[in-house]
Amino acid sequence: MGLGLAIELGQRGVDVVVVERYHQPQPVPKGQNLTQRTMEHFHFWGAEPMLRSARTVPAEYGIGGMTTYGALLSPYTYDWLQRELVQPFYYQENERLPQYQTEAVLRARVAELPSVKVLYGWSGDAVEQDQHGATLQVSEREGDGTRTIHAQFVVGCDGSRSGIRETAGITQTRSDHDKLMVLLVFRSTALHELLKCYPNKSFYNVLHPDLKGYWQFFGRVDLGTTWFFHAPVPKDTNRDNFDFHAYLHRAVGQEFDLDIDYVGFWDLRFAVSDTYRNGRIFIAGDAAHSHPPYGGYGINTGFEDARNLGWKLAAFLQGWGGEDLLDSYSGERQPVFASTAKDFIEKSIHVDGDFLAKFDPEMDKQAFENEWNRRLHGATEEVGAFEPHYEGSRTVFGPDDGRTNAMGMHQHRARAGHHLSPAMLSDSTNVYERLGTGFTLIALDALPGEIRRWIDAAKVLSVPLEIVEDSAADSRSLYESRFILVRPDHFITWCGDSVDVSPEDILAVAIGEHTAPFRSSVA
Repeated sequence: MGLGLAIELGQRGVDVVVVERYHQPQPVPKGQNLTQRTMEHFHFWGAEPMLRSARTVPAEYGIGGMTTYGALLSPYTYDWLQRELVQPFYYQENERLPQYQTEAVLRARVAELPSVKVLYGWSGDAVEQDQHGATLQVSEREGDGTRTIHAQFVVGCDGSRSGIRETAGITQTRSDHDKLMVLLVFRSTALHELLKCYPNKSFYNVLHPDLKGYWQFFGRVDLGTTWFFHAPVPKDTNRDNFDFHAYLHRAVGQEFDLDIDYVGFWDLRFAVSDTYRNGRIFIAGDAAHSHPPYGGYGINTGFEDARNLGWKLAAFLQGWGGEDLLDSYSGERQPVFASTAKDFIEKSIHVDGDFLAKFDPEMDKQAFENEWNRRLHGATEEVGAFEPHYEGSRTVFGPDDGRTNAMGMHQHRARAGHHLSPAMLSDSTNVYERLGTGFTLIALDALPGEIRRWIDAAKVLSVPLEIVEDSAADSRSLYESRFILVRPDHFITWCGDSVDVSPEDILAVAIGEHTAPFRSSVA
């Protein structure tokens, strides 16, 4: 998250120092599923081709997976997390690769940005702030060196046990499920052969009645050899007192040859910070929110934090964004994660647990199969319903009853607070190829005088504004608006057929009012 944020800021000319614990990416294959939305970030960060070339599983193995009942080799299966169903609403296709590969790409891209300096092998120890800026104390993890970094802002992207969050006095609300989870990384060509019966799948989750809705989850790290697995284990489990080979055999439903390379443990809990900002200190990624790695929501949510916060910090530091814009980061991202946890991840645990308690193919095969088929359709609906938006944000012109959350409905129709759907322009380019680094006004069948009002308003407020003019024909008619004001992170601030309020008033709300410029720097 910190590297992504540094790229977002560095590309905008903001001086950034990144303090990173490790000299090299850690070889634990978590955070593998990158959504179409995340790949839009990588495209605009100038790292999308590099990322796609770093994948470890062939492209025909998408980021979708499957669910099975009882064991992996079960007669009861259905496809799950079919994110390709929402592809028409995004500019980029999704991707899958281990997090350490993603991090290596981010490190390479950061190295190309002269405004970004990275301290590898250092940790942030304490942070203080006053009206003039923030001060971060850092130390070498494998040495005695210490440094003091002075900046306008500090952003803690230091994980779920964030020291920056704690020293900043930002509280969290936690939901503890009292489950100890194991993470195994193992090698097995035999499992690859067994799973040829499920072609082109990258990950698999097993619903076992004994686990009451908590998953046994398998995922490919590469094709044919390396896998990861996480699942609940007894609370007193350690590396020496538990038969992990036997556990894997039971989860698969058959014995097979394997070698375990890594054993780790984590506590299953949900945590969301009550705010993502305390003055000049912000938090993002797992420092702001954490949850079980169900469905690939975590890494993608974190990258969205970075994209949301980055342009807002840059706008403020460059003098055209106001305090309300900085506050909108927490106001937008915090409720989105709370909804993601409650309405998708935690809900799935309860729904699966209720299903397993009520239906059993040994007791009533027909009733079980009827419900199993119904769940198949529900899994498809989940993908379409996950559509984070900011309808309730103070900096967008959402509906009067708008509420910012993760639940929505993908549509091509332009809606304030929602992600802009791609469309082809009359010159055969995609509108995403024309979006500016600041705000963009899509003007369809617009008169010269109407466009001039927007240009003049942007000049008054010093807001960077790109104008994309075209007709309202073809796929652009799906927007159902003549004017669409798009933010730097590609969410819609305002849309309509006429300007009932002045463009200057619209832009003033979009940037959280105007503020005076001062020197830009972020740690």
